[in-house]
Amino acid sequence: MGVDDVLAAARAGVERYDPTATAAALERGALVVDTRTERQRREQGEFPGAVVIDRTVLEWRLDPTSSARIPEATGPDLEVVVLCRQGYSSSLAAASLRAVGLPRATDLAGGVEAWIAEGRPMVPGPADVRG
Repeated sequence: MGVDDVLAAARAGVERYDPTATAAALERGALVVDTRTERQRREQGEFPGAVVIDRTVLEWRLDPTSSARIPEATGPDLEVVVLCRQGYSSSLAAASLRAVGLPRATDLAGGVEAWIAEGRPMVPGPADVRG
């Protein structure tokens, strides 16, 4: 099993959001989590309304049962939209969040690049960094 198979399994049966659905999720109070690197955020801009969480600690920050969780990690019905630069690692991250008990975790298909391609706004820093 290669990475393409793992990615396909992570996306199976999940509604991934396009930029319009991501904007609507943000408006209804979903937690949007940016896992891009600092360099990527500096080059592309900050995603409006997103919380930045390093991919290496994502599960600990969002698992509602974790002692290292952020205040926004309120429970299993939390809607989470993960984003990355192109929408690959965010799919794997969202699958991992579903595995730790967040069934409404999904990601932005095409990542921040899709958001920008639609002419949607990015904002200058600083980001809301949570680990």
